[in-house]
Amino acid sequence: MPKGGSAQALGFWMCTALVVGNMIGSGVFLLPASLAPYGWNAIVGWVVTIAGGLCLAGVFATLSRRFPREGGPYVYTREAFGRSAGFVVAWSYWISLWVGNAAIAAAAVSYLAVFAPGMLGVPMLPAIVTCAVVWLFTAINLMGVRWAGGVQVATTVLKLLPLAAVALIAVIVLSSGHAPPVPPLRISDLSLGAVTATAALTLWALLGLESATVPADRVQDPTRTIPRATMVGTVAAGVIYLVVCAAVILLMPADQAAASNAPLADFVARYWPGAGGGTARLVLAAFAAISALGALNGWIMLQGEMPYAMARDGVFPRWLAKLSPRGVPVRAHLVSSGLLTVLVLMNGSKSMADLFTFIILLATNASLIAYLACALALLKMMQERKLAGSAALAAVGALGGLYALGAMIGAGAEAALWGLVLLMLGGVYHLVARRIEARRLAAESI
Repeated sequence: MPKGGSAQALGFWMCTALVVGNMIGSGVFLLPASLAPYGWNAIVGWVVTIAGGLCLAGVFATLSRRFPREGGPYVYTREAFGRSAGFVVAWSYWISLWVGNAAIAAAAVSYLAVFAPGMLGVPMLPAIVTCAVVWLFTAINLMGVRWAGGVQVATTVLKLLPLAAVALIAVIVLSSGHAPPVPPLRISDLSLGAVTATAALTLWALLGLESATVPADRVQDPTRTIPRATMVGTVAAGVIYLVVCAAVILLMPADQAAASNAPLADFVARYWPGAGGGTARLVLAAFAAISALGALNGWIMLQGEMPYAMARDGVFPRWLAKLSPRGVPVRAHLVSSGLLTVLVLMNGSKSMADLFTFIILLATNASLIAYLACALALLKMMQERKLAGSAALAAVGALGGLYALGAMIGAGAEAALWGLVLLMLGGVYHLVARRIEARRLAAESI
């Protein structure tokens, strides 16, 4: 157990902020543009995604109540399928954390570049700034979980302000009687292909619903706090995404929204003329940067906690399990952020858009592997009566697993290939580590 004042420092609101803050990153400021061409199909796609996300949230809430221990997906998979399966899933998930953080940091720097447009044209400078941002938030996490949790709450509140403004403007416009005609909902306009396409796009927005389960040892009353924070955070993030995206999709011309590089800023400028297009863009860019930085803070917390939990269980080098006097796994943080830094600098010559796309592809598929494994773990433990539950819970687990599997298929062959590569690398490492450990034990017994 951590020493010092950091033990069990995360209460309900900090855990909820961790879930909401990790789910709502930079994507919400761009997603409406991607969804605009789909019209009502996008709204239906959101409903499907939120329903699937809630099923997965139910899976994690149930498992965290039964196994309130550090490591989240690793612990649940290990309990159901054994240590080797748990390791491979945790390995994949850990890589998704620090790889995904590279994308989040890159997105934050892209938004900050609005205030220094010449920065993106200087070779390697964006990559260097991205690394600096990563280490800033690594330093915050090294100060203790209470510091990191406080930053998470503050940035989550700040990131919700522009989203609340968009929702409020939409309500005012709709109630004024002068709103543009909302496209009618016709069943004939809905198609399975379009709904599936939008569900795949909106999937990226729900990654992170499991966030409160990973640092379980830092949570106050984890058997109650983690399930509540997981469900409340997932519902809150889903509703926020749905309302904001629906406002832009239904109250802006589809061609204008689809062509916009800053759809929320254009929405605000359209219905709040006093804000001015340029001012609205700058304000939204600042909040988008804050949103991405808040998500980065929360994900950096997880990228340190996951290898710490694995090291403490003996499947990662034991020296990663050492805690500082503040109860922080410093070495695990330094290794994760170090790997992240190498990844960013190796790809420093790529454009920010290309870097973001490649990294998101890799990180998302790795997360889906963990989601599917946890859903299967729930079903297996219920079948073996290691976990009490009803038919309704079994249905939730089955639907969550099917949703994760469908999302993996929808992500495409390239994402599946990268996911397979991650699993194979983890399997090879695990086999080598087991042989080294076996030889060490044999030598000690002589």
